[in-house]
Amino acid sequence: MPDTFAITVVFIILCTILGAFFRRRSRDRCLLDFSNDLVNLERKDGKIVWGKLRVENTGLELVYNSPYLDKKDGHIETSYILYKNEYPNIQCLVRYLDELTPEGKKSRQTTLEKTYHPNTMRRMKRKVRNFFATVRDSVMEFLNLFLGRLKTATPARAVLSTQDKYISQIKQQLLGTLGTSFEPLLEKHLGKRVILEMTREKGIVEYSGILKDYTSEFLEVMDVEYRYPPEESSRKADLVVPRSIGTIRHLGE
Repeated sequence: MPDTFAITVVFIILCTILGAFFRRRSRDRCLLDFSNDLVNLERKDGKIVWGKLRVENTGLELVYNSPYLDKKDGHIETSYILYKNEYPNIQCLVRYLDELTPEGKKSRQTTLEKTYHPNTMRRMKRKVRNFFATVRDSVMEFLNLFLGRLKTATPARAVLSTQDKYISQIKQQLLGTLGTSFEPLLEKHLGKRVILEMTREKGIVEYSGILKDYTSEFLEVMDVEYRYPPEESSRKADLVVPRSIGTIRHLGE
């Protein structure tokens, strides 16, 4: 008869190791598309931070072009760090085309053309990624079923009954790194002009742009005529918007 207790311990250890490994390597694709470019980070409280974007699995950093003197407290700052648990404070990230380097503009144009006209390899890569995204629910169902049966077994029952919170955290951490959410409604509109609704403090604002990508947390829309604050002149820009405040509402033309 198999040693249920040993299986349980091994299972928990494996989940922890896999979760730590994938979590270390996991970075949001939409944010990565803006990596190493000059980006404006708009927070919901109205604060705007500007710098070259660095993305890690635990958050992001905007590196300033030159040191900044905080006149209020009298210290020098060279970057701004936003941790992942602070992502709900993000209104949007804006990449203005006129702030890109010549190399950045060329790279962006190549990316935009590939978004409009994806080749066979790009389509295949997308299909493989979506396949793994669709198995998330099945994996969760399996984990719940497996752990549910172990809870009825002895001696595993004694261990699991006292570790429910810990085991739930392991499942969420592991599943959170398996891929991004697959959204069929958005998938078929990649590379097409859409209308993005963004919730702001004074109401909903609509922006027309090309849907580049999406993840479970963010939407990426390119080629937007963007202005903020409202009294400023509009400038061509690319946006990354949290899905909690951004919605693709219409197909444009």
